Amino acid sequence: MAFQKPTGTQDLLPGVVEKWQFVEEKARDLCRRFNYREIRTPIFEQTSLFVRGVGETTDIVEKEMYTFNDKGDRSMTLRPEGTAGVVRAYVENKIYGEPDVSKLYYIGPMFRYERPQAGRQRQFHQFGVEAIGALDPAIDAEVIALGYQLCVELGLKDVKVEINSVGNPTSRAEYREKLLGFLRPMKDSLCKDCQSRMERNPLRVLDCKVDQDKFVGAPSILDSLDEESLNHFAKLKEYLDDFGVDYAVNNRLVRGLDYYTLTAFELKAQGIGAIDTVGGGGRYNGLVGDIGGPDQPGIGFGIGLERIQLILEHQNIDVSSLAPLDVYFVALGEAADREVNRQLFKLRQSGLSGERDYLGRKMKAQMKSADRFKARYTAILGDDELERGEIALKSMDTGEQQTLKLDDLVSAIRESK
Repeated sequence: MAFQKPTGTQDLLPGVVEKWQFVEEKARDLCRRFNYREIRTPIFEQTSLFVRGVGETTDIVEKEMYTFNDKGDRSMTLRPEGTAGVVRAYVENKIYGEPDVSKLYYIGPMFRYERPQAGRQRQFHQFGVEAIGALDPAIDAEVIALGYQLCVELGLKDVKVEINSVGNPTSRAEYREKLLGFLRPMKDSLCKDCQSRMERNPLRVLDCKVDQDKFVGAPSILDSLDEESLNHFAKLKEYLDDFGVDYAVNNRLVRGLDYYTLTAFELKAQGIGAIDTVGGGGRYNGLVGDIGGPDQPGIGFGIGLERIQLILEHQNIDVSSLAPLDVYFVALGEAADREVNRQLFKLRQSGLSGERDYLGRKMKAQMKSADRFKARYTAILGDDELERGEIALKSMDTGEQQTLKLDDLVSAIRESK
């Protein structure tokens, strides 16, 4: 072939894309119940937004962004995550002027240049929520519970949440010095990324996948939390207990973004080997101000839809890949063929789903097509039936067949649902 899809991308074909729609519809319904409204932001933004919003010491900014200069010689980047763009829209459109907490969600593609592997693509998709404007730990618990509930309602097994507090700027400054005291003696044995990040953002060193075994004795940030941070974390745990969310405290969980404060968390499910993290997030109390808005706290998460699909498949969770048709029309004769077109359009106008043959096949082949589409009914019309103003309706489940007036077809199918 002359053309193939770019490395790290995938074609979601019919028969597969319906599984994605199933997950997306679950997410949208859950957001409706939790009163989160959808927001859609550009797929590319100014590069400086992500450098400032995501953090200069993150893997995303240092290694993974798809960055280019546009025709005006402005540096632009395909969005590598969703939060920075949502916060930019929140500030630019003065959503902070609304009297209530802004509860938003998004679904869409993100882009990171990294080595493609199972559950990790260069173009990937995320569902995420952001709640901006409240410091109350109850909103932290709500956001975590929403993500947890999505995993549960999708049927994922062994769904758990890991939580931590990364403190506020005051307590984190104290912890930074303790952590540096632990890390400096081993600096020469650490990977180049850890050595580079140690002085700029030592907490990011704990997120390293190469040197994890060397951090077993690292001091816990929970021992450095001030009263404000401790109270916030204690309340969060109380609320999660009230909700029945299965969580565990992981004092080395820092997440891979620089903007987190206080709450950090990950959503996990029984996966494939080490691939068990479905998504995660945290609180970002300084991000709105950093991007140019008023000082507003926020919290959110992102869930990888590729990860969800991978775990659904691995756990053998049956997600119907093809919604059944209400009716498949079979036309026998030229006049009947035209009437079938009219009846099919009328059916679709009424909100029902239907299909017909466009290949001039015989009745047996058309009936096989109805089976492939999992049609509930087959409506069979010949020229003789047309002259009488009638049509045969056959149930594909029971095989029972009845004759109806043409004008009664749509209402009869609707009443059977």
